[in-house]
Amino acid sequence: MNLIRYAPIAFLLAAVAGAHAQDATKAPYPAMAPIAQYRIASRDDEIALARSAGPPAIAAAADVLVLGEHGYETAVKGNNGFVCIVERSWADGFEDVEFWNPKVRSPNCFNAPAAKAVLAQYLKRTEWVLAGVPLEEMIRRTQVALADKTFVDPAPGAMCYMLSAQGHLNDRAGHWMPHVMVYVPRAPAALWGANQKSSPIVALDATDLDPVTVYLIPVQHWSDGTPAPDHAK
Repeated sequence: MNLIRYAPIAFLLAAVAGAHAQDATKAPYPAMAPIAQYRIASRDDEIALARSAGPPAIAAAADVLVLGEHGYETAVKGNNGFVCIVERSWADGFEDVEFWNPKVRSPNCFNAPAAKAVLAQYLKRTEWVLAGVPLEEMIRRTQVALADKTFVDPAPGAMCYMLSAQGHLNDRAGHWMPHVMVYVPRAPAALWGANQKSSPIVALDATDLDPVTVYLIPVQHWSDGTPAPDHAK
């Protein structure tokens, strides 16, 4: 959404964070569902959904990954360094009440620096999930991988498109609005003037298990060219 009127920052933060603030005792998805519920039956449909994350000219030349039995598999080999993928619910924080939501379909199109750092961690976590690794052990493995630098910080320029009108980020936000994400190792929101009244930029803070600050910049159109909603109205 690169609109003249942006949604209030408080609304944006709440929408992007989804159900993070919900009482954990009321978590609607307390455990992993059968793996079939996370899969997309048609490989072609998953490829199309993944590509809808980015501008067509970029997505058409990107690698496309789809979810297989043991992890993500390369369905299309591209040549521009971008990687398009449909993330599932376990891309969110371990404490997120929708961590096991089987309805989440979050199309992302990462550039090469973001694929090397941010996407690589998600792909490894997916392997753990599909292998049945308990949540507590996934947390421990993440801590180890961060400590030994198996999981690396994003390099300068790391970014991702999220422009799909068909995605479902979580139950609260739905597909929210089209935006671009920029990844920076542990930076304050104030560095970009994010999360301030009238600022168009939202920042999601780094955590111990995800030491990356994410700046979200709404844009005007979905990848199919249709206008984004104006949540400020």
